Formats: sequence, structure tokens, C-alpha cells
Amino acid sequence: MSARVGDVERRLDELDALPEAARETALAVVGELLALYGDGLARIVDALADAEVERLADDELVAHLLLLHGLHPVPVGERVRAALAEVEPYLTSHGGSVELLDVSDGVARLRLEGSCSGCPSSRVTVKLAIEEAILRAAPDVDEVRADGVPAPAPARAAPSMSPAAWARAGGVELATGAVAHEVVEGRPIVFLRPNGRVYAYRPACPGCGGTLDGAVLRGGELTCADCGARYDVVRAGRGVDAPQRHLEPVPLLVDDDGAIKVALG
Repeated sequence: MSARVGDVERRLDELDALPEAARETALAVVGELLALYGDGLARIVDALADAEVERLADDELVAHLLLLHGLHPVPVGERVRAALAEVEPYLTSHGGSVELLDVSDGVARLRLEGSCSGCPSSRVTVKLAIEEAILRAAPDVDEVRADGVPAPAPARAAPSMSPAAWARAGGVELATGAVAHEVVEGRPIVFLRPNGRVYAYRPACPGCGGTLDGAVLRGGELTCADCGARYDVVRAGRGVDAPQRHLEPVPLLVDDDGAIKVALG
């Protein structure tokens, strides 16, 4: 669906290159069609029971249509809360949590708590994971403001929120206690399941500078096969013996269909 939406957006952009009269006529026709279909969709929604509309809204395409015409049955605040629950495992792995303060005028205001800001790669990646989840569940939110997330240094721009910044890690299936080394769009990533949740890290050992090939996972600790350095993969990859050393976490989300998606931006 995202490819089709992108194609529509590109075609709308092409309208800007038309002469003014032609552009205004084309946009007027598009607007009239949207209004016509919106009125028809509203009649369908009115004829259905609330439970039926909510079930239909579970479909991503239908949900976007309902949002487009202001007919989505689930309030935006509830959808934002559901999105935050989705990224809770990732926040927990960084020793933090998030609280929804308010959703109004298209702005979702959050407060990030805990020790997220103490992790070396958390400044941007935590906010990226939160924003991606919220904008996927509530595209009618225009902006996410998170207190407690330091802005990145001016020399480093925030990662793009475009779909290209996230990639599906196809074929990753892990039993509890398993470790898998995968290449996602040309970038090596190590996936681990120490418990019921999956975590992802860059496969470099800060202790010896080597890779984590052959590393052993016991409980929540990953031990480098080359130097024996141990890392707590549940707590953002903190060094067990040398707390100043951290594995580099990779933001990870699990879609409703169970597919794993990681941020590569």
C-alpha cells in the first residue's frame, strides 16, 4: 500500500508543473471526487454497528480511508496509547518509559522517563522509534513532541522518518535463547531473543573490536566468543564487566503480522 500512496503523492506533485488553470481544474476535480466518496463512506459507516466499524478499521487501507474523511472510530488518543504500548519493549531495553501527556491540535506531547538518555545511541533512535510507531497508528498526528529526549547536535541531522529509514528483516525466526546474524539491506545485524522479546544490535564487540560471530547468549547476557566480554542485551547492551562499554542497539518494531522491522537511518 505504501508504494501506491507514494505514487499518488508523486502524481499530485506533478500537478504543480501544470499551467495554473489546468492545475486548479485538476485539483478541483480531485477535491470533488474525495468529497463524493467521503459522503458515500459516511453513509456506509452510519449503517454499520460500532463493533463492525472498529473491525474494519483494523485493516490498514480502510483505516487510512476513514482517517482521510474524519470517520475513524477510535479516538486519536487511544491510537497513540496503543502505539506507545507497541514500542514499550524497546524503551524498556533502554531502561526508560514514556508517558502520554496530551494529544491536541495535531500534536502528541510525551514525557520520556528513565535512563534512556544515558545510552550512547538513544538520543535520536528512541525518539525515532516512538515517532514511527505513532505516525503509523495515527497519521492524523502532525507532530510528536517528547520531553526528555535531547535534540541531536547540530552537525548530525535527525534520521529521516521516510519509510526507507525502516526495513523489514525477512526470515528472522528465533526461539528463546537464540542468536541470529542477518544482513538487512546490506547492513549486518545480530538479533537475539533472551526472553519473549526480540532485540537487535550492531554486531561489533566494544571490548575487542571484533564481531559477535559465535557469541553465546545465556539468559540476558551475550558473551563475545573472542574476548569474553559480557553485555546485558535486555538493558540496552550495557557492559556487565565494563559498564562504560555498550553494544549499539538498533531500533526494532514488530508489526501486527509478526514481521520484524529495524531502523537503518
